[in-house]
Amino acid sequence: MARPRQALLTKERIVEAAAALIDAEGLDACSMRRLATELGVQGPSLYNHFATKAEIVDAVAEAVVAQVDISVFHGNDWRAALRLWAKSYHAVLAAHPNVVPVLATGPGRRPAGLAMAEAVYGALIDAGWSRARATHIGALMRYLITGSALGSFALGFDADPELYDHYPHLHRAHELAAHRDAVDEGAFELGLDLLITSLSDRYDLGVRR
Repeated sequence: MARPRQALLTKERIVEAAAALIDAEGLDACSMRRLATELGVQGPSLYNHFATKAEIVDAVAEAVVAQVDISVFHGNDWRAALRLWAKSYHAVLAAHPNVVPVLATGPGRRPAGLAMAEAVYGALIDAGWSRARATHIGALMRYLITGSALGSFALGFDADPELYDHYPHLHRAHELAAHRDAVDEGAFELGLDLLITSLSDRYDLGVRR
């Protein structure tokens, strides 16, 4: 009886397996040996497609960024486009939080990351912002979006109510974890709204430099 043929190993299969592993167990779990085991191949087979683990992680980061909707920058006012894009980016990062530390460093040489930066920057320039201010706005948006995904504010407080006996204003801090979504998502939405409203006010006043 003929032996069953092994599924063809491709870059796409490797990236999918690496992404699943990182989502489930974090960046440290993604080693070449572990990936080979997950894919049912010998370790050296991976090196035919990627020279290092760093290249694989970079490819995973690229695949994650590619999920962000940048089409919103076509046909929308810059304010609406920024808001829609930020929400899409935030949702993608919320689905893949373990990749956020990689993305927080910037687009590097990743095509999807550079295309996203081009879309944001281009929309701001086309709207009339100066190049310097457009750069500042792009950086500020990234700080808000990736920063909000790097960790949970609500989960940063211990659940022991007695811990806060000497901190009267924090007497309900132990309850925050139970309301994580409302706290963390509410904070992101508030920050985004305040940011865009402030930028819109400056724009309407002609302060674009």
